[in-house]
Parts: sequence; C-alpha cells; structure tokens
Amino acid sequence: MNVMSDMRKFLHVQGASLLLLALFCYGIGLGILAPMNSVYLSDSLGLSKGQIVSIFSISLVLNMIMTIMVGLVSDRIKSKKRLAIMAAALCLVGLIVYMRATTYGTALAGMCIASAPSGLIMGQLFAMSRNHFQRIAPEIVEIGQIWLRAGLSVGFFIGLLLGANLYLLADFKGVLWGNMAGYGMLLLLLLWYKEHEAVVDAESGAGGEAFSLIMLFALLLLSCADAIRGLYLPLVVKDLFGKPELMSYIWSVQAVFELLFMTLAGYWSARYGSRNVIWLGGIGALLTYTAYAFSSSLILFFLVQPLYSFFVSVLYGVAMGYVQRMFKHRTGFGSSLYVFISQSATFIGYMCPLFIAGYSPTIFVIPLLLVTVSLGVIGGVIGREKWKGRRQALHV
Repeated sequence: MNVMSDMRKFLHVQGASLLLLALFCYGIGLGILAPMNSVYLSDSLGLSKGQIVSIFSISLVLNMIMTIMVGLVSDRIKSKKRLAIMAAALCLVGLIVYMRATTYGTALAGMCIASAPSGLIMGQLFAMSRNHFQRIAPEIVEIGQIWLRAGLSVGFFIGLLLGANLYLLADFKGVLWGNMAGYGMLLLLLLWYKEHEAVVDAESGAGGEAFSLIMLFALLLLSCADAIRGLYLPLVVKDLFGKPELMSYIWSVQAVFELLFMTLAGYWSARYGSRNVIWLGGIGALLTYTAYAFSSSLILFFLVQPLYSFFVSVLYGVAMGYVQRMFKHRTGFGSSLYVFISQSATFIGYMCPLFIAGYSPTIFVIPLLLVTVSLGVIGGVIGREKWKGRRQALHV
C-alpha cells in the first residue's frame, strides 16, 4: 500500500486542496447542527415527536426529488459548479428562515428551503471531484475520493465540537449561526474553485462495477439503519442521561477515527473487493446497535463508537465509490444516485420508529434487524460470485 506516495500525489494535484477545504467547510456546517437539530425543534419550539418527524420527512422528500432530478440531467450540464453554488445560496436563505422560526409552519418552511438543495450540493461536489481527478491524476481517483470524503468527516467532527460549545455559550441561536458560517465558507470556496470537465474517452469498463440492484438494496438497508441512529440517538441520549450536549461528544469520538478508517477501507476495498469490505463494516454496525438497544451505560456508548466509525467510513467512503463506478461514464448521475439512496434510507428510517412510543433504546432493535438482513443479502452476493468463479475455473 503506497499510502504516503498516493498522499503526496493527492496534495500536489492542482485544485485538490481547494476541493478538500470546501468539503471540510461543508462538513463543519453539517456537524454544528446535526446533533442538535431534533433537540432544537423539541426544546426551543416545543414540537411533538410526530411534528418533528413530519418536518424532517417533508423536507427530505423535496431534497430527494431535487437530487435525483438534477442528477438525471447534470451530465448534460457543462458546469456542475454553478448548480452547487445556487444550491448553497438557497440553503443560506433557508437557514435564515429556520433561525427565525417560532411555529411548526415557519420551522417547516425554513427546513424545506435549507435542506431541499443540500443533496444536490454533495452529489455535484463529488461529481466535480471525480471529474477533476480523472483528468489530472487518474491513478488515484478512488483513494482521492475517499480522502475528500474523509475531509468532510473531519469537518463534521470539528463542527460537532463547535456545536456543543456554541450550545453551551449561546444556546441554539449560536448553533444556527455557526451552521450558516459553514455554508457561507463553502459558497466562497466554490466561487474560487476552477472546475474541470469530465473525461469522455475513458476506456470502456475499466475500473467499473457491474450494475447490481440487489447490492443497491443492501446499501439502502444499511443506510436506513444509520438514518435511524442519526435522528433518534441524540433524543435517546438526552432521555437517558439528561444532557443533549453529550451527543456531540459521542459523535466526536466516532469522527476521530474516520480519517484512519476511510484510508484503510479504501485500500482494503482495492485489494479484497468493495463488497467484502462493506460486509465487514456491517459487522461493526451490528455490534454497535446491539449495545445501543440493550445497554444504558454511557461508557459503553462511547466505547462502541470506533466500531461504528469503521461502519460509517465504509458506508460513506467505499460504498459511495462502489455506486459511482456502476455509472463510470455518468459521474453526475452516479454521485446523485448514491445521495438519493442515502436520502431514501433516511426517509424510511424516520418512519420506522414512529411505531415505538417515546425515545426508548428499544428503537435500535429496528436498525439491528435491518443490518442483519443486509449482511445476509451481501453475504449471498459474495457467495454466489465465489461459486461462479469456481465453476468458471473448473471449465477452463
């Protein structure tokens, strides 16, 4: 594994540092608000569980529609940068509305405006980055994508720490202002960035993945499990331990390991195959959800975070590249499809725990089951591929 050599190549690619900084700032914007969002709607606005879920769900449906519609046409649009700039500006407008919300209706309006374009931002950023590296440094496209995704995670980690401290210093208003600052920096960096066009004459099939609907379904299940955790773990932690800021610190422990684990997972996927690494990451999620569902120990909640960090590294790094390679010559659509799968999973994940009263740890039995089914599906695909390989070897 030529990690240091690849890292030097990455850092010397013109424009790579700007892309990395843009994703870092985007991660800060996401991380500042993520652990506090549902708590803000519950404590500051006094909304019920059903109202909170409806706000997230309605805004998410709009996000999904915008993401996939833009993804379908983005490969015919010369400048993906302009799409991302317009989306970031619209998010800032939505955050201003959200910050001034006093009722369910105004909170819904602000969330819809702020979040509807956000999937477009991430999809187009990674489409731009893949085009960028395919043109300038094609030998490190996959690991470069993973390091950019790791940069977003590091920004998310910094945002978590900032969010917790802003909450202690300036309550939820400070958290929202910090969220706006992250998006503002992203907008400025996008204006500065020089976009590169896609490579249209890449060799057919090289470095690609065969389309697999069943693997997309398995990734959907894993993403559903992660979505349930993302929305409900902050509320469960608050209910169990009485301190909402604890969630930022728990999430921070996870994020600390993501740069290391994303790098390892990226090289492992190149050596052992993406499906095998995705299956291994699912085992980490399985152990974590078992601890969440059947324990109320704060220490254990912290201890299992490295396991979950590996799962997240695989889900957001290796799995993203895996889906993109299914559509190697349609970078905009491939990136948008991955984001759309994550959004669809989030929508389904928001709905599942409504059948469980309150914010009990029992909620995490649902993601535990989803991960178990997904592991079975992925294991079946891996086993079938090995069986086919043996049959072909016998016929040679």
